[in-house]
Amino acid sequence: MPVPAGAVQPALIAGVTLTTLLCTFVAQGGTNLKRTTWTEVFLMLAGAVVCGVAVAHPRVRPSRAYGSWLVFFFALLAVFTTVSVTWSLTPGDSWLESSRTFAYLAALGAGVALGRMAPRSWSALIYALAISAVAICAWSLLTKIFPGWLAPDEEFARLRPPFGYWNSVGLAAALGVIPLLWLAARRSGHAAVNVLAWPGLAILIVTLMLSYSRGALLAIGIGIAVWLALVPLRLRALVMLGTVLAVTLPIIAWAFAQDGLTQDVAPLAVRIDAGQAFGALLLLLLTTLAVAGLIVGFLTAHHPPGQRVAARASRALIAVLVTAPAVAVLLLANAPGGIDGQVSKAWTKATDPVAETPQNTPDRLAATGSVRSRYWREAFKLHADSPWIGNGAGSFGELRLRYRMDRSTSRHAHGYVVQTLADLGWAGLALSLLAMFAFLAAAVRVLGLHPGAFRLPWDAERVGMATLAVTVLVFGVHSALDWTWFVPGNAVPALICAGWLVTRPPLRQRLAPSEATEAALPRNVLRGVAVAAGILVLASAAAWAALQPVRSVNAEDAAFERLDQGALPQAA
Repeated sequence: MPVPAGAVQPALIAGVTLTTLLCTFVAQGGTNLKRTTWTEVFLMLAGAVVCGVAVAHPRVRPSRAYGSWLVFFFALLAVFTTVSVTWSLTPGDSWLESSRTFAYLAALGAGVALGRMAPRSWSALIYALAISAVAICAWSLLTKIFPGWLAPDEEFARLRPPFGYWNSVGLAAALGVIPLLWLAARRSGHAAVNVLAWPGLAILIVTLMLSYSRGALLAIGIGIAVWLALVPLRLRALVMLGTVLAVTLPIIAWAFAQDGLTQDVAPLAVRIDAGQAFGALLLLLLTTLAVAGLIVGFLTAHHPPGQRVAARASRALIAVLVTAPAVAVLLLANAPGGIDGQVSKAWTKATDPVAETPQNTPDRLAATGSVRSRYWREAFKLHADSPWIGNGAGSFGELRLRYRMDRSTSRHAHGYVVQTLADLGWAGLALSLLAMFAFLAAAVRVLGLHPGAFRLPWDAERVGMATLAVTVLVFGVHSALDWTWFVPGNAVPALICAGWLVTRPPLRQRLAPSEATEAALPRNVLRGVAVAAGILVLASAAAWAALQPVRSVNAEDAAFERLDQGALPQAA
């Protein structure tokens, strides 16, 4: 028997939102040792507490252990990452990566535990995703609006705060788009709350574009296409998405023309002037969209579109999706060099390690060149040195110095797959794929995507589960192209979503509980308490191990301070 939804929904919204914001504003880009370590310790201990409560709670009695395979394979990956310290060429880095992976395991476990304790509160998780994404993006935009107060020393035009990395900012915006589409398109909920999705989506889109993140644009483009293909709320979602884009894109075009918003090392006075104008336009934009959302909500409530209109909208969407590739092919065919020439040129820019990379200007959104090809080539060379078990988790940053062709510095290979091959070899990639397949199998089961269940009704929960699944998909696509797997503020919300999703029963069983629900397993309270205590002990040990590098750095700093004071014996 699950915990009543009303008792946990506000606490769940607050907990997931605050966890995401903590991972974002404290850990930032995941490269600062102390900030990241304390975030990981929090995740380990908080995740252990949530899992312990789920195990020991007398009212949580699952009929089947849905989600166990995902947790099992991810735990194997965490153990393998830790064991790689024994053969790693950079054991210190491998120690750090083991701590990160166990912290992520705790976040995944917390998602599973929350899904078991309050399965009917899935909407709270989507609310938390939307709120945290809007909050992060709003803060990032405020650094543009008030640069003199919030970012006086910022040299780059691309949005970096609060992560310190623009592609993480773009992904944070992308992770909130699907939840906001759900909020605006759903048939339930308070109208005043649903309207907030309109200005919220505008904030995300502006942030996404000003981050110039091509990977985030690709990821959210795939996510929107998949969500619209699955969820039968296309007309509502397209009205909202189309209106927001139509009103927002002129503001973005104006912003792209301002030197104070798009030029690196712009004078602070120029940035302040541009920021004030940008803030005024953004306030007008948000007000306009809030009013538009209220009008559309009123009209659809009193004059809902009929089935014929919805069917025509679906056919029009399909026509657009089919026509767009054909138009793209025609444009390429008429371009200099034809299709072969244009594709070859783009492929060369994207894969040539010595090709010129685009500048940090809005023009990079249409460019194909990237520095990733250099890092990927270095990762493949490191993979060839130790193909089966890799060179040790986190070793890429140091070992790439053998093969780098320039003076560039990078701790990551800018892609989960290539970095896993370099660090953990085929064995690490195999464990990662097993975890991925476990999630995909669970998503197919929960969403009813197999032939026997696809035509079952799309009730509110099925739409919500599709929203969670596509959000995880957006993160997965982006992390395959960048190093956002190592950024807690990006990875943790996706892991919580994945953990929650896999706990749900098959769609047909959920829709017909009287026919298919199994009897709940008997609960042994003492055994549950013992297991919960064991989880807390393991989490405490992992947190203690994660703190050791910080203690080492603190001791080293203290030794140098004593050396500066002339206390040589104490320094030694």
